[in-house]
Amino acid sequence: MAGEKEFQQKIRQLGTLVGELDQMPDGAAKVAARELVQLLMEVHGAGLERIMEIAFESGASGEALIARFGQDPLVRNLLLLYSLHPDDLETRILQALDDVKPRLRKLEGAVDLASIHDGAVRLQLHASGHGCGSTAKSMRAIVEESIYDLAPDLISLEILEPEAEAASGFVPLASLFKHPAVAPALEVAEVGGGD
Repeated sequence: MAGEKEFQQKIRQLGTLVGELDQMPDGAAKVAARELVQLLMEVHGAGLERIMEIAFESGASGEALIARFGQDPLVRNLLLLYSLHPDDLETRILQALDDVKPRLRKLEGAVDLASIHDGAVRLQLHASGHGCGSTAKSMRAIVEESIYDLAPDLISLEILEPEAEAASGFVPLASLFKHPAVAPALEVAEVGGGD
């Protein structure tokens, strides 16, 4: 049985070949090749869809089998290719974020789902004030790997970096006072004292 990396390589190779097919000059060979690819996709897709239906019709054991299909790296990618994955995009994104929590905690970081809309995903990275640029890059790489592993079908991924203020250790002057009313009085006194 092919390994996950080998399978991923074949999927990328398939995408490359389809791209090359699109670049070919129009002609009978191009039309025939496109029809062949489309027909194979339709036949395989119909067969996989029927397998999923049969499993689902088997009751609880079939539903458990479908859930296992969704977790298996090879089968998961094949189901995604044919839009048959049992979990929707948001569920897979949230699973990927749960999967990375322990690794990010070791880097004193975290990530939250900021938004998801029509396949466009926005995430917010959080880091302790002790983090450095390389830590943010490491966290970003960890999150990207997990997201693309479980949700390669997303349309776009935007990862918002940790806010610079939190990492710089900057504390607003007003927050140092026990009573917030003291801070404005101090500012007025400082401005008035300059005359």
